[in-house]
Amino acid sequence: MAAQSADELVGKYLKAIGGSEKLVAVRTLRMSGKYYGDGGYVTALLQLNRRPNMVREENSTQGLTGVTAYDGTTGWKIDPWGGKKDPEPLEEEELKGIIEDSDFDGPLVNYAEKGNKVEYVGKDQVEGTDAYKLKVTLKNGDVQYFYLDEEYYVPIKIEIERNVRGAFRYYEMYPSEFKEVAGWYLPYSIEGNVKGSQSKWKIVYERIEANLPIEADRFMKPALATAPH
Repeated sequence: MAAQSADELVGKYLKAIGGSEKLVAVRTLRMSGKYYGDGGYVTALLQLNRRPNMVREENSTQGLTGVTAYDGTTGWKIDPWGGKKDPEPLEEEELKGIIEDSDFDGPLVNYAEKGNKVEYVGKDQVEGTDAYKLKVTLKNGDVQYFYLDEEYYVPIKIEIERNVRGAFRYYEMYPSEFKEVAGWYLPYSIEGNVKGSQSKWKIVYERIEANLPIEADRFMKPALATAPH
């Protein structure tokens, strides 16, 4: 019964965000906006996604742009604030995070094909709103909990449990402001924090565009900068 309930809820979630035909028709996404952190910290954000599982995330501040990307096989970053211009490999948690972000439709869509497991684990409340709680065990063993609004079936809270070298790290995210992009309803606002922490961050997308031409080489690790002679 629980497995059937899980599949029913995933089906209602998929219908709520636009349906599989609309999702499949979206081949690329370009999301631009701002990240708001503690102490008035603000940075410009740009995220590019391309099917099946490519992602590039840029954040720009102080005249510099940092990059974290995944080309479907390899994850890499450029961190210019330390005076570095060459791409570097990602640490384990960074790599897990960027691989999650590269999942174009998210872990619930076609979850079995991706090697994910979904279980319905009961109802809960999120800030007074009744929600269905789905436990998603990713292919790598990490766990996410999706809280689907009881009325609209969109996620209003996502909890992430990430295992990094045997130590678990816990995060919370609150998607909101869902708007239609090429028939797909996506959140334009996401708040988050380390679970139990008062320190919060917020992402607000100003523009989300679908099906713009984005070349595959945007996601590939660039060659090393030429060393000075």
